[in-house]
Amino acid sequence: MKTEETLYRELYAELENYENKGIDITIDGYQASPLQIVTAYMTREEGAYMRDYVMDMEGNIESLAFTDIHADCNEFGQTENTP
Repeated sequence: MKTEETLYRELYAELENYENKGIDITIDGYQASPLQIVTAYMTREEGAYMRDYVMDMEGNIESLAFTDIHADCNEFGQTENTP
């Protein structure tokens, strides 16, 4: 079983590779570096981030967005209904 430190290092290396290829990376709608993403993962006590890959017409990754999937949840973990 991998340690959390190993998982964070692997995530950082993966995101750094995307960044080096010129792929835009965002978290909750804001441009972010691999270090900012990993730091957000490390400091989260609850919740998780969902990855959203945006592909171009050839199937290449164009951008990568991380979204806090618990930001819109109430105290019971249910998604709030917003019109």
